[in-house]
Amino acid sequence: MSHNPAPMAAGAARTAAEHVTTILGGARRARVITVLAAVLGLSGADVATVGASATELRQSLGISDTQIGLLVATTLLVGALATIPFGMLADRVRRTTTLAAAVGLWGAAMAWSAAASDYEMLLAARIFLGVVTAAAGPLIASLVGDYFEGGERGRTWGFILTGELVGVGFGFVVTGDVAAFSWRAAFVVLAVPAFLLAWLVARLPEPKRSGRDAGDDAAGMSLLAAARHVLRVRTNTLLIASSSLGYYFLAGLQTFGAEFAKKQYGVNQAEVNVLVLIVGVGALAGVLAGGAAGDALMRRGRVSARVTVAAVTAVLAAVLFVPAVLSSGAFTALPYLMAAAFMLAGQNPPLDAARLDVMPAGLWGRAEAVRTVVRSLAQAMAPLLFGLMSDHVFGGGRSGLQWTFLVMLLPLAASAAILWRARATYPGDAAAAGRRRPRASGG
Repeated sequence: MSHNPAPMAAGAARTAAEHVTTILGGARRARVITVLAAVLGLSGADVATVGASATELRQSLGISDTQIGLLVATTLLVGALATIPFGMLADRVRRTTTLAAAVGLWGAAMAWSAAASDYEMLLAARIFLGVVTAAAGPLIASLVGDYFEGGERGRTWGFILTGELVGVGFGFVVTGDVAAFSWRAAFVVLAVPAFLLAWLVARLPEPKRSGRDAGDDAAGMSLLAAARHVLRVRTNTLLIASSSLGYYFLAGLQTFGAEFAKKQYGVNQAEVNVLVLIVGVGALAGVLAGGAAGDALMRRGRVSARVTVAAVTAVLAAVLFVPAVLSSGAFTALPYLMAAAFMLAGQNPPLDAARLDVMPAGLWGRAEAVRTVVRSLAQAMAPLLFGLMSDHVFGGGRSGLQWTFLVMLLPLAASAAILWRARATYPGDAAAAGRRRPRASGG
């Protein structure tokens, strides 16, 4: 008896979708989480596509590695500055509409990138893209704070951040393969779904603002006054510093990891792609487990659980990367790489939730903007400092990269030490955030 595979596949897809909807807490919550995850995924895919298309861009436009690096660094730095006005908007205007408009402009910027006839035009398109993609951080952070209750935000952030990881993997593998035929087609592949995603974001319901419901309306605070307030909260400052050190190491790993794997483990590009996918599975598991673990421990009365989970995973990540860097073969290194990726990614959801915990709701957008500026500066510095250390301190080549990665584990270990200090200040700052009413100020 023959079976038609199409209906069977459709039925399996429906069952899987229903299962995911149940895990996410129902259709409405699943819709919000999926759309916000897709926004982060689109951003991650775009950044990864530039790196994956580097060879084709060099050949087509006659540009150097330095110019490729400038494309990435410029997008990050311009985006860091642009988060400030978007942070202010996140605390004052309808967020879903603003985010939808920004995502639509992403699509236009990606199409502009695909149409670039020379390096200057491509750089201009990337600068514009850096401005509009800056909307994602502050707007999504503010929306998550108002869509979801405090006790479930870690787990929710875990689901949303999976979108970013999937997007990076898609940009590195899928659009990278497309770029082998045409780098322009690689950008078009991202531009088309951006317009659909903008429509989906616009259809999300705008949640009520928690801060205004509680009488904690900080919308009238000036940018300078808001920044001072954000940085006066001790726990928030520690979390920003720790997160920035973690992203600093990650940026260096993303820039030089593939090159190191080829030299240290003796693998080719196809094998590197397989390694990235397998290690990515570890990161996905970590981002889902980290947020859930923090929430679960908080429900059991561990007040500082979110910060504790992040501190422990930061320590373990630094420790696990040591044998991964020292291993001479991919097979030997793979278990350590997967475990290290699990721990490194596991920090982010509890930290994102903890930052919302210690900030008054009326400042969520601007607080995230301040954090993004510091984080983006760290990310932009990492490729340069990693490269300088490898070439000029340790002599370049395989040994230079190996020693560089080992030394650069020190900032990752420092991030764990900073988080350990934040465990003591978190309970008081989280309690104060719930009752604090920042006074509006004009300066």
